[in-house]
Amino acid sequence: MPNPSTIRLGSRGSALARTQTEWVAGRLRAAGVEVAVEIISTRGDDRQDVPIARIGGDGVFVRELERALHDGRIDAAVHSLKDMPTAETAGLTLACVPVRASAFDAMVGRTASTLESLPVGAIVGTSSIRRVAQVQAVRRDVVVTALRGNVDTRLRRLDEGDYDAVILAAAGLERLGVGDRITQVLRPPAFWPAVAQGALGIQTRADDVPSIAAVACLDDHATHTAVLAERQLLAELAGGCLAPIGAWGVVAGDRLTLGACVLAVEPEGGQVRRLVAEDSLPLDDASLPAADRARQLGRTVAAKLLEAGAEALLAQMRSRLA
Repeated sequence: MPNPSTIRLGSRGSALARTQTEWVAGRLRAAGVEVAVEIISTRGDDRQDVPIARIGGDGVFVRELERALHDGRIDAAVHSLKDMPTAETAGLTLACVPVRASAFDAMVGRTASTLESLPVGAIVGTSSIRRVAQVQAVRRDVVVTALRGNVDTRLRRLDEGDYDAVILAAAGLERLGVGDRITQVLRPPAFWPAVAQGALGIQTRADDVPSIAAVACLDDHATHTAVLAERQLLAELAGGCLAPIGAWGVVAGDRLTLGACVLAVEPEGGQVRRLVAEDSLPLDDASLPAADRARQLGRTVAAKLLEAGAEALLAQMRSRLA
């Protein structure tokens, strides 16, 4: 029988997910919390032969972990926060957001070190429509080809010559100890990261007070506040984690700034359309908690994008993926 005082952390089975969960487990143990790790298989990991949108889309990497929480098989689930739907699952809560790693995407190049210096006709691997659109916005003369699989698989296919470059999350490469493979970090305003990219989310049952208290020591206020703004923006735009929406929130001093981008690729000619909006607000307003201020900022920036025509762009991309 498990020790009733032990926190059972649920993790996906990929090398990156295990590494992230062990990072969380190590810090909980350092804080005096007993931890056991349970590996939970997800549809997103099991079906790597088809695009994510065809096997369930939003939440494909988190639903089995949430079931394990509901069933009591685990006490907390460690997610890549960018994979979590913005709608909170009944009975569960996002209890903790540890300090964020790099929020940005990165290029790992084989025939050139930067996106700008790739040869004409170069093959770039990525399956994210957000990344596809932004690669095409910079280089319409390269070929963007679907690429799924874990980080090791993607790097192996690059090294075998299937691609001239691949686009991955910088945080994943760094967490796996292969950050030295990065040849270019892709940053706004040219290249916007996914909402909450680089952040982890620790999810528990909403009524599990001991588990919530146990993981609270890992919460990073600045990261949690920034990703709340990003996720609220995504929710306002009715975009799932696969939507061509990028965002980056930053807390500097007592001020939170949020920038975001909505993208679409025209079916004729491949022209990329992009809408960008930004705003900021102080977090030291006594009239509202910082979390509510962050959500307010997310709604404000989303409203700016909608006023500029974001809904039409998102509808266009949804129809192409249907």
